[in-house]
Amino acid sequence: MKKIVIVLIIAIFVTGIISVSTFSDQYVDAGSTKKVHFTQTITSSPDPGLGNENQQLALVLSPNEGTIYDGSMTFTSSESVNVVVLHEINHNDVKGQDTWSVNENTIYGKSLINSEKKSDSIEFTGAGVALHSTNSKEFTATVSVDGWIRGQPTQVLEQKLELQKEDPSLVLSRANIPVNIPMHKGIHSGNEIFYIMTDASSKDYVNTISEKQEFNIQLSKSLENIPENNLQKIFLFKNGIKGDGIFGFQNEIFSNTPEQSNYTPLGKIIEVTWKPGQKQIIFESVDEILDAEKSGRIKFNETNVVVNSPQIKWSSNQMSERSEKQITNKMSFSGGQITEINQDEMTVTFVAHRSWDSDGKTIYYIITDVSPIGPSKLIGVTHSQSISELLTHPSIIEQYQFKNGIMGSGSLEFQPEIFNFSSDKENYNPISKIYLVEWHNSKSAEILQTKSDIDSFQDKDLITVSIARPSNSEYVINSPIVDPFQ
Repeated sequence: MKKIVIVLIIAIFVTGIISVSTFSDQYVDAGSTKKVHFTQTITSSPDPGLGNENQQLALVLSPNEGTIYDGSMTFTSSESVNVVVLHEINHNDVKGQDTWSVNENTIYGKSLINSEKKSDSIEFTGAGVALHSTNSKEFTATVSVDGWIRGQPTQVLEQKLELQKEDPSLVLSRANIPVNIPMHKGIHSGNEIFYIMTDASSKDYVNTISEKQEFNIQLSKSLENIPENNLQKIFLFKNGIKGDGIFGFQNEIFSNTPEQSNYTPLGKIIEVTWKPGQKQIIFESVDEILDAEKSGRIKFNETNVVVNSPQIKWSSNQMSERSEKQITNKMSFSGGQITEINQDEMTVTFVAHRSWDSDGKTIYYIITDVSPIGPSKLIGVTHSQSISELLTHPSIIEQYQFKNGIMGSGSLEFQPEIFNFSSDKENYNPISKIYLVEWHNSKSAEILQTKSDIDSFQDKDLITVSIARPSNSEYVINSPIVDPFQ
């Protein structure tokens, strides 16, 4: 156990206290240089800087005397904000430059990195980093920081808190591993798309797709209960011109992609069959298919089968690829969930994360789609507003993430997640709503491995369980279970 001093800036005014998120327990020591890496949601407070009345400020990295931060930051905010970088100066160095100070004794030079935006990615070097708004409306922001601290943080004004920094005490083997998933070609409005299939609500379709792609997918019967308005249409061809479709004919037609605001990875299958004697063609869009059905050339079989088919590439964009290709037991969840998109081999390599089902059995999952947009950008996956509408739907499951306690390989850098479904029962669904588990006293934290563990410790008032709401929005993730060892 190592002790680390966390320094909080305090304005010496009754109404001028800034709430500072203390990320020091996520620093990695390296002599006089420390690695800092975190993703966190923060809320602004009135800016206590002199002359900054009726403005808002949210400190990301606290200014510490003799310390320099150097790195990069990605953020999304509920309001338009500037990124402010602070620099240590003395009174003789002011010379008309912009400054920030909570009193006249300690002064910082101030640089504005960007014009006011709701999201951006920046690089910084300075003694402190903050988000700033020139209006008085409180804002909430999700930030992801990756950088280094040079020097030894010292007390800025008056208050010091001493916390225990715990070395990681839960290191699972193969906590994050690569999984190569076959891609399929589809069509949307004449444009080629690449997608994967991970789940289906019908056992027959699970078998058909698994055999076709030589990679097993999961059965999720509860997908059939997803409302129609949260599904797109996927047209599969049972005959016609030979091709690479699921049934050996032309490629599937999709009704939307991430370019559309109503994009969803969940699709209802409509089987298309050419009628005898018709001239068969390759369809390029939903409109062409509907016209052909209306004119009597083809017929539809509107099944109740729902598949989870996240799109990897579409006409104008693709899912993010991680700049750091190495997959390790202790790696950040931000910056992308894909290490390679191989169109020649028609595979995509995801990071598969190790966690537990409700009974404590090991599972691996990937992340493909997220709502709201802030976390989706930070994690580096597709945004799907449609799945957020499923927050209260009984078919989806709960995913429990740990925001403190024992350090580990979980998404928030503590212990791994727990999913509220059992591998031995047919209650799995790839769509999960996120709950946060917080220990009242992190020093007394234990490893929780089952849903009953969570319930028991909550009943004993040792933990708080609350639904996650980044940027005051519903937090829903498409996190299909995969078998990376097949």
